[in-house]
Amino acid sequence: MKNERLNPLNDYLFLKYMGEKGDEVQLLAFLNAVLHRTSKDNLQSVEIREDRVFTADIIGNKTSILDVRAKTADGTKVNVEVQLSNLGNMDKRSLFYWSRDFSESLEKGHDYVELPAVININIVNFEFLPVDDFHASFHLWEDHNRECLLSDALEIHFIDMVKFRCLAEKDILNNPLHRWLTFFDKNTNNIILEEVINMDTAIQKAQERISFVAQDKGSLWEYRMREMALSDYTSGMNFARREGEGKGIAIGEKRGEKRGIIIGEKRGEKRGEKRATVKYAIKLAQRGMNVVEIADIIDLSIEEVKKIINAQ
Repeated sequence: MKNERLNPLNDYLFLKYMGEKGDEVQLLAFLNAVLHRTSKDNLQSVEIREDRVFTADIIGNKTSILDVRAKTADGTKVNVEVQLSNLGNMDKRSLFYWSRDFSESLEKGHDYVELPAVININIVNFEFLPVDDFHASFHLWEDHNRECLLSDALEIHFIDMVKFRCLAEKDILNNPLHRWLTFFDKNTNNIILEEVINMDTAIQKAQERISFVAQDKGSLWEYRMREMALSDYTSGMNFARREGEGKGIAIGEKRGEKRGIIIGEKRGEKRGEKRATVKYAIKLAQRGMNVVEIADIIDLSIEEVKKIINAQ
């Protein structure tokens, strides 16, 4: 192993070893490890729906969305996203991506029955849900009768790396998801990491792809550029929160982060945060979102979003 290990949860790197053509073996193994929680039969194949072309603008844009998009043999769509910082919008963000994949599947004149199921998997590096388990999953159940499922079209998973790291015992021998999450953790002990890699052929392939990035000058430059962009964004958000707290604007731990972002966006033009928000709004508009949806996600007023879009 190299002295410096690249961070497997850098979203650019995650996409390189899990979401490009040729990564089907490792993606299939990871999906089966996740979906075992909901007692689904093992997937037999998976097709990666996008083969991304990276530009400096995409890599350097802190708000670029680098998710893995795939499709199973029965037409089910799968979206996997890594989110390292808590921006206070993870619930609606995941629902939006689910609705995007769900609604774009129906062509004009076709029957609703043709809409596929969509599975969203979110790997987060922060405590998000008030549950003890590091792995939570959601469906459309009837409130008072959990035996009644409205539809299996929606399935959303959250995997909390913070809670996983706190597990007293990790069963890497018998639990494939434990192996994957141990592999994802940049700070995993080298001896344990080697053990995990050697016992799982899919993880071996993932490590081979990471090694390629580490040895390829162009890919390594893109990885480091992405690390810097994400670090800058996180630092800006943390600074905005501290500013908000210092002025008595924060309204508690649960809502303080979101409010800190708002304060940073309104007052942080000199610090570059307003520019990031504008780029994010434009990017969402380019993806077909309306001003109401954009305003809800980035916590600006509808009028402010309209001004951003109309200024382009």
